[in-house]
Amino acid sequence: MELGEVPPERQIVKDALSVAWPSVLESFFVNLAGVVDTIMVGSLGSYAIAAVGLTTQPKFLGLAVFISLNVAVSAIVARRKGAGDRESANRVVRMLLLFTLILTALISVVFVIFAGPIVSLVGSQPDTHEYAVEYLRIIMGGSVFSTVSLVLNAAQRGAGNTRIAMVTNVISNLVNVIFNYLLIGGNFGFPALGVRGAAIATVIGTVCACTLSIVSVLHKDGFIYLRAVKGWIADKLSIKSILNVGSSAFVEQICLRIGFLLFSMTVARLGTTQLAAHQIGMNMMSMSFSFGDGFSVAAVTLIGQSLGRKRPDMAKIYGNVCQKTGLICAFVISSFYFLFGKDIFALFSQEQIILDYGEMIMRILSVILFVQIEQVVLFGCLRGAGDTKFTAFVSLISVTCIRPGMSWLLCYPVGLGLMGAWLGTACDQVVRFVMTFVRFRKGNWTKLKL
Repeated sequence: MELGEVPPERQIVKDALSVAWPSVLESFFVNLAGVVDTIMVGSLGSYAIAAVGLTTQPKFLGLAVFISLNVAVSAIVARRKGAGDRESANRVVRMLLLFTLILTALISVVFVIFAGPIVSLVGSQPDTHEYAVEYLRIIMGGSVFSTVSLVLNAAQRGAGNTRIAMVTNVISNLVNVIFNYLLIGGNFGFPALGVRGAAIATVIGTVCACTLSIVSVLHKDGFIYLRAVKGWIADKLSIKSILNVGSSAFVEQICLRIGFLLFSMTVARLGTTQLAAHQIGMNMMSMSFSFGDGFSVAAVTLIGQSLGRKRPDMAKIYGNVCQKTGLICAFVISSFYFLFGKDIFALFSQEQIILDYGEMIMRILSVILFVQIEQVVLFGCLRGAGDTKFTAFVSLISVTCIRPGMSWLLCYPVGLGLMGAWLGTACDQVVRFVMTFVRFRKGNWTKLKL
């Protein structure tokens, strides 16, 4: 039911694209930097790709609480922007920034001290253990720059300023790639530090991102301006919203990370070569994810602001537009992956066994990414409304249970090896899509209050 004037369809699409395209480019270039990072590390050998890949899930497990806070701050800032309440939005951001600084210090210390046992737990081999431990210690030791940037960029996205986050991340990842070139192989007089150099380059990139993010919230004319308010405590309603949305998002992140960790451990048992091929495949999956992620950010912003203006009808319209546009992107990427999958893998490694695995992975991925992109956009729709309890439930069922369970079953008892892991991933993506699609269509998420 329409609750007011509905803009022409062309204007609705234009609004969605204007918010989405910076986020799509941001996510794309972030993931592209990860791909280039893997290509550069791959010049050292498959052991280096595997070593860096082993740290991915422990790192994201350590960042889970910050990612969940980002979901909360984006949803709440979007609502406050829709309601025109700038002061409340800035108090929320300021309070979460202080909490982020304190918590980052604690988590960084834990990961630096226990990096060895953590890497052993996820399945490191003798030829990868030492490199993975060193990489994890450096990354998590400098994580404060990443966490501060994450929360400030999340606030800007909620306010609709997706270009700021795009510029911040594109520049920081460009710096990362430059220092990869200088420090991994040792160029222009810099020392050849190998895997350690890749970690240092990543931290230098996050320092740039943090600096740019801080500068972005010091402009008086911006909706997010931390000097606009005094004090570090938000109002009671906002604190309640943070606890409600943030706690559910945190549970979701823990479910995701446990599931991905178990999945990674399943693949690690197959051996270093299989893990290296898998890591390359996951990089390419992240590249396709970037398009869904961009429209997911647009959905969070537009749906949150629409609900803040008391326009649930517009929230549904924007959600549908983001899904349809995501589907068009999926078709284009799927065609490219299916036709050139093996050639793409050749950029990372010339080992024939890895190229053979790559052809299989890219064929499966070219089918998976249709439901992958759509479910990512649907998650954004629900998160923008604050329906994080349901997204946490979906993650628990699908990622924590179905993905690692089906992957282990197909890898070992059935005997499909690495193919089994990717078929298990397909099962997870399909379940997530079906559950979120049904939830979105019912429309109860439009009635939630933040």
